[in-house]
Amino acid sequence: MIDHRNSPGLTEEQARRLGYDPLGVREGGMLEAPTLGCCHCGAVVMLNPNRKRPRNYCQKCNRYICDGCAAVAHESDYVHRTFNEICDLVVSGKFTVSGSASRPVLTPKGDGNG
Repeated sequence: MIDHRNSPGLTEEQARRLGYDPLGVREGGMLEAPTLGCCHCGAVVMLNPNRKRPRNYCQKCNRYICDGCAAVAHESDYVHRTFNEICDLVVSGKFTVSGSASRPVLTPKGDGNG
């Protein structure tokens, strides 16, 4: 939900650049749209009702994924991990993460023995 009922809202140009309906995000407007969460990167994607191509689906997760993660999933060196799995590895203290959300790079932490 984008709620501009008590704010100046976005200009028509800003709304179009972001892919929003200008009427819903102008001053006094409110836009509600369905969303999907990507289980690979954790992003929340606003569903475009005018989309013609099929949504990306991960058979291993049995869930939809965003376009960025779908592109990376077809690379030869891709390692399938969900966002929650990556978080668990980092929280364990055994790994650090760098890269992008769609293309995370996990690096094992050294044991400090040089």
